[in-house]
Amino acid sequence: METKASRTRHLAKTITWRIIASATTFTFVYVVFGDIKAASGIMVMESILKMVLYYFHERAWFRYGNIGRKDDE
Repeated sequence: METKASRTRHLAKTITWRIIASATTFTFVYVVFGDIKAASGIMVMESILKMVLYYFHERAWFRYGNIGRKDDE
């Protein structure tokens, strides 16, 4: 059964992961191109798209993913 707590937890995981991943993207783009404006722009676009995709990925796993779950007997 779906609960509000699970949605909140998935949203929190989505946000904290995006902070880590966005910092990585920014650093990589800045090191490769040496352009802070380009690094910032790519980081923002990538963050928005991937945050949305990750949230729905988490929701799908929560609803349909039985891998690693124990059956309640």
